[in-house]
Amino acid sequence: MEDLSANPQRCPECGSDRLYKGGLRYMANGRSVQRWLCRNCGYRFSKTDRKKPDELQHAQTIERQALNSPATLSLNRQGSREALSGAPTSRHGHGLVQTLAAVETRQENPAREGTATDQAANISKILEYAWWLKKKGRSEETTTSRVRRLKALAKHCNLMDPEAVKEALAKLPQKNSTKAITASVYTDFLKCFGLSWEAPEYKIEESIPFIPLEREIDELIASCNKRIATLLQVLKETGARIGEVAKLRWIDFDPERRTLRIHPEKGSNPRILPISEKLAGMLNNLPKNSEYIFNPNTKALRAAFNIQRRKAAIKLNNPRLQKITFHTLRHWKGTMEYHKTKDSWHVKKVLGHKSLQSTEVYINIEQAIFEVTNDEYHVRVAHDLKEACALLEAGFEYVTDMEGVKIFRKRK
Repeated sequence: MEDLSANPQRCPECGSDRLYKGGLRYMANGRSVQRWLCRNCGYRFSKTDRKKPDELQHAQTIERQALNSPATLSLNRQGSREALSGAPTSRHGHGLVQTLAAVETRQENPAREGTATDQAANISKILEYAWWLKKKGRSEETTTSRVRRLKALAKHCNLMDPEAVKEALAKLPQKNSTKAITASVYTDFLKCFGLSWEAPEYKIEESIPFIPLEREIDELIASCNKRIATLLQVLKETGARIGEVAKLRWIDFDPERRTLRIHPEKGSNPRILPISEKLAGMLNNLPKNSEYIFNPNTKALRAAFNIQRRKAAIKLNNPRLQKITFHTLRHWKGTMEYHKTKDSWHVKKVLGHKSLQSTEVYINIEQAIFEVTNDEYHVRVAHDLKEACALLEAGFEYVTDMEGVKIFRKRK
């Protein structure tokens, strides 16, 4: 076990001192710098801070101005009053403002457009917007996602200047779909301050998501450690989002009926889904040292998965594995369910969609990747229930009844 007492280094992302050595970074001058991997949040960083003294001073000046701004002080006072009155705070026991103060605690790229005053004003406005979302009853995930987008946008312009924002969006090397989402978030941001703008129109080109082979998914699962492998098997069999799976508790797992109760996110429907005997055994073999089955921190789960996925791609000499993400398994499940049943309502129920419009994408994917040009069939006849069940298990589909027998067929 690593001697952490001899390691004064702390994670710049979460402040934890529970670190692994993560290899060496070789500099242009031939020197090597120790790299670290945080066991708490999965963040990877170098031991030495490569910022120049003037850059550090610039970052500290921006942070001081943001934290001493009237809006931030007002939010801190509001958070203190809520703490005294017993109002709920964030999951880790800090108030909303302390949680969102991470908006500018770390400056990965100090070279920004605009003055320090502009950056301090951006931070103040983002904090006000986050508190406005909280008062509107938005979820913590929604608030965090929108704050993250505004943080990235604030690096390039003054958020209170819509024309500057348009220019920044035009210059960003992002897909039109990403820019469209950012523009939508910024429209809501302006609404918080009673402002509006003429949002740019982005032509979004639809693309078919990557659908791996089932064999490739199974190879990836077999290459991961016990907990990540179980996580991937859950995603494969249920088609749930990673946020839904991360929130799974042991009480949501019924080992006798072999079911999982999925708590929805992003406005989906709750559902109880059956699982295989294999997955039930994998879940039973996990240590039960927490109320959650997996780490509820999705960022840590992604970091751990990315490391193991990269190793599996190298070991199996299959770069396609690198394209598999947590959400890829949801696309795979939806496509396979529609391919087997040709029932969009069934796919809608499995994935928890509120509208069939969200399910239609899997109809298009199925037609694209399972394009069939052979119209020849194997035909079989079932005289009783036992024969009909055997044919269905063999992949035959029921056609009709005729002369007291049931007719089934399967493509050649």
